[in-house]
Amino acid sequence: MYIYTMPSTIVLTQNDIQNSDNNVLEYSLPTGAQFDNHEVCVESVALNYSWPNINGTTLNNDVFQYQWTVGSTTTTHTVTLPEGLYELADINAYLQYVFIINGHYLKDADDNNVFYAEFLVNANTYKFDLVTYPVPTSLPTGFSQPTANSAAGAAAWVGYPTTTFNPNIKILSTNNFSDIIGFAQGFESGLRSGTGTNHTSSSTAAPQIHPNSNVFLSLDNIQNKYAKPSTIIHNLVANTGFGSKIIDRPNEFAFNTLTKGQYNRLRVSILGTDLKPLKILDPDIVIVLLIRNKDDA
Repeated sequence: MYIYTMPSTIVLTQNDIQNSDNNVLEYSLPTGAQFDNHEVCVESVALNYSWPNINGTTLNNDVFQYQWTVGSTTTTHTVTLPEGLYELADINAYLQYVFIINGHYLKDADDNNVFYAEFLVNANTYKFDLVTYPVPTSLPTGFSQPTANSAAGAAAWVGYPTTTFNPNIKILSTNNFSDIIGFAQGFESGLRSGTGTNHTSSSTAAPQIHPNSNVFLSLDNIQNKYAKPSTIIHNLVANTGFGSKIIDRPNEFAFNTLTKGQYNRLRVSILGTDLKPLKILDPDIVIVLLIRNKDDA
């Protein structure tokens, strides 16, 4: 039997990762490791900021829709955001990309693309704004229609409406995209046929564009009576840019009591703010734990 009597350092690396989402690490202990009066803390964590805020599988927040009218026929189009880390400007850029693919834009006299809906940050109100513009029934002076460009994935202009309308942006009630931008599930900006005016809608809740800026570490072998769940041992903050290294070293060690017994492994899980497993793209992870006998403290 192996008994820990002195402080020990446990290092978990990407070699200890147990799944494809890179959020569970297991450290194998000597057979029959006995912990009778021991405690553990996080000494340091190093990993890259590589968990997306848009993900269809784990977050279910990658889809919204818009409606566009040609002649008198209105068609619903789906926007599916690729997995990644987005600011609102990135979401808006992808919406414009879909407009280009579908031929739902015009060009002005300077050959700039003209779009008829956009998401904007309103810093003064701490909200996101959605602005829609009336689509003309004929070509405005100085404008031109885009032509198809298969190499760029761009469609030709698809045709004018019989009556001017604003694109109707639809926030679905079947996913969590609403949380990202702060609009209610089921929200629609409206086609506003025949009005011929710009329309602005503002988010009704604080946008959660980065829902997992706080990350929690959970260790199976502890019982932290002040935490929920009781296995939470540490949290770190993503205070850097996407893809950059996060290095977290607590100023003071917060030791937690290890449950008494024999273990053959220590299992650490990385959780998001919602305490669900966090999908991490980059497996370059190092977690250092310290274990000590309480009598040695």
